Amino acid sequence: MPLKPGLSKFFAVAFVILTVSSIAGMISLIAVFKIQLAGWNATSPIPTTTTTLSPPPIMRLPRNLIPESYNIFIKVELYTRIVEVVNVTTPNQTLSFSGNSTVNFHCAEQTRHIYLHSRDLRIFNLSVTNKSMGNSISINSYTSYKDETDFLKIELINTLLAGKNYSLFLAFQGELSENLNTLYVSKYTETDRSSENETTVERFLAATNLEPTNARSLFPCFDEPDMKARFKLTVIHRRETTALSNGDGQGPFLIGGDDDEWQYTVFEESPKMSSYLFAFTVSEFTSLKTPVGDVLSIQVFARPEATAAGHTKYAFDVTKKILNFYEKHFDLKYTPKKLYQIALPDLEPLAMENWGLITYQEGALLYEEGVSSWLHKEDIVSIIAHELAHQWFGNMVTMKWWNDLWLNEGFSSYMSYFAVDSVEPTFQIKDTLIMGVLHAAFEEDALASSRPLSAPVEEIQTAFDIHGMFDAITYCKGAIVLRMLADIVGEEDFNNGIRAYLKAFNGRNAEQSDFWKFIEHAKHKKSFFNVESFMNEWTTQAGYPVVTINTTNGETYQKRFFYNSSAHSDSLWLIPIQYMTAIAPPDFHWLDRRGPVKIAKFISKKGEWILANINSTGYYRVNYNPENWHRLLTQLEADLDRIPLMNRGQLIDDAFNLARAKQVNVTLALNLTRFLRNETAYLPWESTVRNLEYFIHMFDRSEVYGPMQVYLREQVKGLYNFLKNHTDNSTVPQDHSLQHNQILAIEVACSNGLPECIAMVKEKFADWMTSNSTKTNNIHTNLRSVIYCQAVAAGGKEEWEFAWEKFLESSDTSEKDQLRKALSCTKKTWLLNRYLEYTLDPNKIRLMDVASTINYIAENAAGQALAWNFIRAHWKYVSQGDPYTLLEGVTSRFSTKFELSELMYFVTNSEPMPPGNGAIEQTQVNIKWVGENKDVILQWFKRETAEME
Repeated sequence: MPLKPGLSKFFAVAFVILTVSSIAGMISLIAVFKIQLAGWNATSPIPTTTTTLSPPPIMRLPRNLIPESYNIFIKVELYTRIVEVVNVTTPNQTLSFSGNSTVNFHCAEQTRHIYLHSRDLRIFNLSVTNKSMGNSISINSYTSYKDETDFLKIELINTLLAGKNYSLFLAFQGELSENLNTLYVSKYTETDRSSENETTVERFLAATNLEPTNARSLFPCFDEPDMKARFKLTVIHRRETTALSNGDGQGPFLIGGDDDEWQYTVFEESPKMSSYLFAFTVSEFTSLKTPVGDVLSIQVFARPEATAAGHTKYAFDVTKKILNFYEKHFDLKYTPKKLYQIALPDLEPLAMENWGLITYQEGALLYEEGVSSWLHKEDIVSIIAHELAHQWFGNMVTMKWWNDLWLNEGFSSYMSYFAVDSVEPTFQIKDTLIMGVLHAAFEEDALASSRPLSAPVEEIQTAFDIHGMFDAITYCKGAIVLRMLADIVGEEDFNNGIRAYLKAFNGRNAEQSDFWKFIEHAKHKKSFFNVESFMNEWTTQAGYPVVTINTTNGETYQKRFFYNSSAHSDSLWLIPIQYMTAIAPPDFHWLDRRGPVKIAKFISKKGEWILANINSTGYYRVNYNPENWHRLLTQLEADLDRIPLMNRGQLIDDAFNLARAKQVNVTLALNLTRFLRNETAYLPWESTVRNLEYFIHMFDRSEVYGPMQVYLREQVKGLYNFLKNHTDNSTVPQDHSLQHNQILAIEVACSNGLPECIAMVKEKFADWMTSNSTKTNNIHTNLRSVIYCQAVAAGGKEEWEFAWEKFLESSDTSEKDQLRKALSCTKKTWLLNRYLEYTLDPNKIRLMDVASTINYIAENAAGQALAWNFIRAHWKYVSQGDPYTLLEGVTSRFSTKFELSELMYFVTNSEPMPPGNGAIEQTQVNIKWVGENKDVILQWFKRETAEME
């Protein structure tokens, strides 16, 4: 109900007196609102300075003050609808926010200085209060450091005493970001059906994105993960909008008085959490929600049109199942009273696990029946499973510092495999997810510039350092080493250790040594090995080993795997080796020395093959003597099912990567692809196609490419024909693995010139263009992405402009994503150049999609040089998203000294500085590899294809 107008004057007076009292919430809300409406022209009598010099050389906050709770009031000035005002040329939109906060803290050690974080905010009206005495502590001055510390230093006249509780009140103002960080503005369109003619109108919303260090840009705070506190928020927002936050909301309530434009929502206090998990949104979104009376309120918010069309239903249905799985698996209840998820048109990560309000990119949460690929459900359920795992790993138990970020992300990746397998067993994608993560980790960790999974604390200090931790090492290697540990100690003991760890550290912060102790305690084989000693080798050392086994004499040794054959490392690991032979069941052996060590178990008996690292449970590659490689190849060609499926994929991946590292002859890797003509399973095909992408990148501008295409075209014929009836009739198999293979078969067949494939995609795309007047698209949703791409590649201006028109007019997130990728597939350089220019216009290509769009274009041989020139000319704009992935993608074909010199010049002379170490090292590896292998590869493809054409 609205507040009574007669109380407004009382609240205005009470604001001055009671800001730090326990009843300040409602009172200060109204006063703040009144002050803000008047322009908030208050000034502070306290001297303030701004400096670029750092305080004493330390990047971390002192621990003499410990925050306990925040009471925050924020007014969001944003209009969700543009209103044209007569005789006014400037739209009514206002991109600013203002508010105040009271942080209550405990003094652990006496001090005259308060340090906290603040970035890009105007701060004023500061006051410090002794909570036990109720008296004010005078402030001498305060200083904002405009450097990497982001410190706000407040110098007091009197000393804060150890053991006492205090509060700091301050007011702040800031600007909404248009770059998807802190509190940012997002734009979308909806259909206006209020008149006879339907029109498309723009709508705006505000959302937060605070991980890892952006909370300090929203309000001054102790912005470090181990300085947890409870957060109570009140948001003042415009009428007809809904505010969401971590806690359950009460309201919205009208402000009252003469002004009917504003309302406010009061949110319950959050659980004790890190500042980066604080979140709120202001929008006109609607939701699908649980029935009234359910213990836990689950709601999924989205654009009103998306909610009405049922696009949130799949996410809604699967969320409760995943949550139930985790609660049973961890034997620990999800603690907040509600779980809201919201599909945002713009968000820099795919999703963010804010406690009680998880944010997602639309494509990561919305499933559009009849538009989305059936396989898109795999992506949605996997992402939701990852974010819900964070409610335990990250939210309940948080890493002490960002150097152990993998305790959040690696655990969430690992646990999501089991959640997905539990709630969607028919997908049968656990092995596919695991192998995808394993290979992503292998790729990143094979460079000399790689880093340890758990970096030394002193090396991760600045915001730049922290952002660098969000990579494949953290997410993928973290998950894979956990899988290895679980396999060694046994899943039951491993899960018991997890449960005990979560309960012991619930609401607290931990480091990896804490977790090792709980697994050590939980494992039954007490003398088997020491968990901490074993795991430290895998988490505190960069890279991973390759184990080489000579099956003629049993000699086995290990060394760190590098793509760069001249690189060297003294790293040593304790390696668990599960192995099998053609005549014996699986067995186990530890390798604890560099070697060579003679291991009798690894001597081949009667010339039979030996296969190590069964199901790829260990984080290492395996090499063999040529005779054993030949026996394995013979087995694959004779009876491939004798080799476990995951190992069929891994043998190919190991061989190709060992060839890149000059540890085996490249012809060995190519010979391993011969058995694929009889293979219909997805993992071996996926491994082959992914690894041959490197060959394509190195040689698609040379004479090697012609015979390579012929070979691939012939190899994929069997798989393409196996699925041809489905494809021609726009149907798909029920088996998810075969659905993936159907897409792969079309992509490989068409891109390598199989005539029947090209004819098929052109026909289906032409039918869609012809039937456009009836808006009928008969292409199966699973096949749209690949058919769109291959049809645009085989077509010209007409096909490209049709796809662009459909992209602009579509409001379906899934369809837009598929078309956005397809537009990059054209072979016409002038169209690709036009597309690149479109990425500079956020009305055409959203900022969050810029990096991936440019990388799509760079993936096309016709667009790579265009993309390279483009990012150099527009680096400041295009690098706002993910500069590392962008640079890595655009330079993936670099294999000449000239390209290397251009890259090095760009990295050292651009602002902001590109993260180019990995790209430079990879280019150096490419140059050497191409020089040493080009002629051998050319001759191999010529021999294999001599009788094919």
